[in-house]
Amino acid sequence: MYIDITLKVTQNMIENAQGNEKKALVGHLGTHFDVMNKEFPLEYVERDAIVFDVSGITNRDIDCSDVDLNKVKQGMFIAFYSGFLDQVGYGTKAYFAGHPQLSNELIGKLLDTGVSIIGVDFAGVRRGKEHTPKDQYCADRGVFIIENLSNLSELIQHGGKFRAITCPMKFAEMTGLPCRVIAKI
Repeated sequence: MYIDITLKVTQNMIENAQGNEKKALVGHLGTHFDVMNKEFPLEYVERDAIVFDVSGITNRDIDCSDVDLNKVKQGMFIAFYSGFLDQVGYGTKAYFAGHPQLSNELIGKLLDTGVSIIGVDFAGVRRGKEHTPKDQYCADRGVFIIENLSNLSELIQHGGKFRAITCPMKFAEMTGLPCRVIAKI
């Protein structure tokens, strides 16, 4: 069974996003990753994956104690379902300014494990001025951050483990790279 975990972008969503976030242009619109001067390795196209349900975490960073790090293995695609996208809607001011974020410690542990992709159903693993530097920090260690995933709750209903198929556009000289992500269960 296949589940598309790519955000379907509508014209209204584009207008909202571009009105609330200056970087919400073609490369940073909908499901995408910030390439951070790196090239997406073709071997990352298919990865063993897991989604963690962190929807109960509010008013604080998502931390190591919120997930079972024993399930995380080298090379994996790790996704986080917060439900935030469903609650506030893509492209709204709240979506960009008040989204959940992963703790620096959790990001560090994921990098130490050697994951290849971290995916979230919100606008970034860190907010504000920490967003770009943390994306660069991850990219420099061979880890890509995919933002704005959707339908992650469906994966949780199927046990949370899946095979992630990530197909980025072959754009050059852009800071963001749109992609389609399909979960195979």
